Amino acid sequence: MSGPRVLFARHALLAHGWEANVLIEWGAGGTLLTVAPGAVHAGEPMADLVLPGMVNLHSHAFQRALGGLTETAGEGPDSFWTWRQLMYRFARHITPEHIEAIAAQLFSECLRHGYTSVCEFHYVQRDQDGVMYARPAETAERIVAAAQLTGMGVTMLPVLYSYAGFGEKPLAPEQQRFRTDAADVLRIVDSLEPLRSGQVEVGVAPHSLRAASLGQIREVLAVLPAGRPLHIHIAEQQGEVEQCLASTGQRPVRYLMDQVALDARWCLVHATHLDDGEVAALAASGAVAGLCPTTEANLGDGLFPLAPFLAAGGRIGVGSDSHVSQSPVEELRWLEYGQRLLHQKRNVAASPTQRRVGDFLWQSALHGGAQASGRPVGVLAVGKRADLLVLDSDHPNLAGIGAEDVLSSFIFCGNDNLVRDVMVGGRWVVRDREHIAQGAIAQRYKQTIAELRRLRP
Repeated sequence: MSGPRVLFARHALLAHGWEANVLIEWGAGGTLLTVAPGAVHAGEPMADLVLPGMVNLHSHAFQRALGGLTETAGEGPDSFWTWRQLMYRFARHITPEHIEAIAAQLFSECLRHGYTSVCEFHYVQRDQDGVMYARPAETAERIVAAAQLTGMGVTMLPVLYSYAGFGEKPLAPEQQRFRTDAADVLRIVDSLEPLRSGQVEVGVAPHSLRAASLGQIREVLAVLPAGRPLHIHIAEQQGEVEQCLASTGQRPVRYLMDQVALDARWCLVHATHLDDGEVAALAASGAVAGLCPTTEANLGDGLFPLAPFLAAGGRIGVGSDSHVSQSPVEELRWLEYGQRLLHQKRNVAASPTQRRVGDFLWQSALHGGAQASGRPVGVLAVGKRADLLVLDSDHPNLAGIGAEDVLSSFIFCGNDNLVRDVMVGGRWVVRDREHIAQGAIAQRYKQTIAELRRLRP
């Protein structure tokens, strides 16, 4: 079908808040052409409650297949570090075909819950013997293929991963599948260049200060095209902070900021353990703090200093990371609830200009996630991607409330998924809560899981 597509929204969430009677048009390329409040309905397809789709700013897609398999206590204390060993053993057997099937299942789930974009922090780059694939971007291309199948917008972030710890500690055998140097990563970026489109962006992710040296990071920065997103794990665990102090004399975020000019291209994932000076400096840099509350809770990481970071004008987004949850509602809910438990206060995520916590969280995560993705998403506005959600206005949780209370009910009331329909890039990919390719995707995923569990050590 050629020409613009049209939807009439009785209520739509725009950049400044809810508006009534909004005419939304998009072109064949998936870009919004018109977003006009106060329109008159003239027979266009209609929806009651429309809002921008959420950006998932941190994903390791293959870890979706680990869900529920790491929840048995070991002989000694369990932590992020013991979980990591289980993840390494699991990753040993995974193939490119497995990665594509797992990613497709994950993306279909994320879409059904309201994510319309994902930033894939992708670090399985080599085969089971630690040899780079004939096509260096083989596994990254599989992730993009899964995104194209499901309709998910994607920012691919090939990972720079050379060391097992501070001081350029050599990688262990179980880490060899992830091994890349600066030249490898830049080669993968070049290989992915033909795939860039309105639906696909390509950046780079130094894994962490433990796994990539500052020299390597600078080498990548010198070549990476301007404006491309840069993501890094940092200060996730207290042990990482202690190791960085022992190796460099500085805490991780301070060390990175003193060595590299942080700006709006950067997303610092987790950044859980910051001192007051790091909070202020990170907020002032314009970089995004990429928060993944369900994974951070699952791994026992700790709680990000959200209140002072927001007070300093910091930017945030959310991601599902290891995918123990595929719901942005759950990430945002637990981002707020973690702060309530920490401070023994209510309604922490708010501002003098936005007192409604649901609205503040959704809009803040949209803004920060869009910035971290490097793509024109996160807001219903002309020139942006036509990525939107239609909520089920007939659901009891939304019955009889005004638009101003929709996001509070969506995020904080009950556990039913209120997302009914999802559009990405002008294409309807979820209708009446079902992904358009859900059956075939699920069948392929089940076959993949059966194969992996037969190989599981």
